[in-house]
Amino acid sequence: MRTIFIVSSFALSAVIIALSFLTPGILWLFVIVLPLIILGVYDMLQSHHSIRRNFPLIGRMRFLLESLGPEIRQYFVETDTSGTPFNRLQRALVYSRAKLQKQTHPFGTELNVYEENYEWMPHSIYPALVKHEQFRVTIGGPDCKQAYSASLLNVSAMSYGALSKNAVLALNKGAKLGNFYHNTGEGGVSPYHLEGGGDLVYQVGTGYFGCRTTDGNFSDEKFTESAGYPHVKMIEIKLSQGAKPGHGGVLPAAKNTPEIAKIRGVEPFTTVLSPPSHKAFHDATTLLQFVQRLRTLSKGKPIGFKLCIGNRNEFTDICKAMISTGIKPDFITVDGGEGGTGAAPLEFSNSVGMPLEDALVFVVDSLRSFNLKKDIRVIASGKVISAFDIVKMLSIGADLCNSARGMLFSIGCIQALKCDTNTCPTGVTSHKPEFMKGLVVEDKFQRTANFHKETMQVFNELIAAAGISDISQLNRNLIFQRVDSSSSKSFQEIYPGAEKANA
Repeated sequence: MRTIFIVSSFALSAVIIALSFLTPGILWLFVIVLPLIILGVYDMLQSHHSIRRNFPLIGRMRFLLESLGPEIRQYFVETDTSGTPFNRLQRALVYSRAKLQKQTHPFGTELNVYEENYEWMPHSIYPALVKHEQFRVTIGGPDCKQAYSASLLNVSAMSYGALSKNAVLALNKGAKLGNFYHNTGEGGVSPYHLEGGGDLVYQVGTGYFGCRTTDGNFSDEKFTESAGYPHVKMIEIKLSQGAKPGHGGVLPAAKNTPEIAKIRGVEPFTTVLSPPSHKAFHDATTLLQFVQRLRTLSKGKPIGFKLCIGNRNEFTDICKAMISTGIKPDFITVDGGEGGTGAAPLEFSNSVGMPLEDALVFVVDSLRSFNLKKDIRVIASGKVISAFDIVKMLSIGADLCNSARGMLFSIGCIQALKCDTNTCPTGVTSHKPEFMKGLVVEDKFQRTANFHKETMQVFNELIAAAGISDISQLNRNLIFQRVDSSSSKSFQEIYPGAEKANA
């Protein structure tokens, strides 16, 4: 191929020169041809890419096509049900609800209802009458002095830094309008979380951003300041997250602007790696002591923790420590291993952490076996996007749900998979003004509120169709899963529950 390129270059140059005697103006072709020849020669001489070295100029097409691969697959190859991590049907569901467009789907389901793992819920021939209003769940155990009434669907943890300021503003204003909460993520409480006026869950991660000393330890004084904002309704200690459990957070240097660095208490334009573990505690007992410490510092606001289940014995130890110390969190957020993130090693995203369904069953059954569930609310987080997802999570035993990527779709995310590059084309995860200007806050926050309202309305209609008038009646007999082409089992059969444990 190298020989062909050299011969072709000389031959083309000779032809142009020969033709120039007949038509002098044809020499302008060298303006196009000469740069291509130079580029081809450079490809032959460089040593970094074998394809370009062996196939000068033409080999560059491989990299061009490869870079366009995600767009080609999304727009021309994938079917309505084959896209990942969310397929076209799921994305279209959010877009239509956010924009208050057509809510119906013609010609029946596109899913294969006889395929293994297909899930469905039974209906009743005597549907219940459910008022079209938001169900609320009170979060706050016996030791909580400022209990909070939460929606069943809320904005999951995503920090300012991972998201642009326009995205944070849109989500927070949407939460305010729709009366649901917005989790700050581990990046701390930013001015944009406060400007929107929505209810906040302040997440305390391993980097202690927003409550951090100069050497990276936890600061009581700074925590008290952050937790004292009136909009902060709850505090969540992040132990791990589903997309990269045991790894810690990553804020790429390109996204660590001076403003973000100031909020977090770190150096700007450096890659910020949150530690995998906390410095303030080291086992189940000291974790619960830290819960009590934050409860005191926050003057009795609900305190909980978020984790992706890994070693089951470690969570069992926490349950035992709750019994022995008498200290209980007000809530536990269970993040599934399929959860999303802006930046994580592929092996962690694909192969570490228990999926949400299994993790939720384990946590709920563990709490019930130790007689702790009555005082602790469980929040499900991980690819929750539709009303059926909420019904399923609550039927397993969760009390409410968080959604991250569903909320991002509502403000314009197109699943471009560029979250970690600072070049998100819709401005959701980019801090570059040329991209961020595309996300118009005053338009998008309405869409977030619309998505929430429409989804909760369908949730009401679903449980009414099942003959249920109150969420306390939801149970594992209401969800069925196909185990093969000819039979299905209820979740009660698949997940029968745990025996009472001995503390």
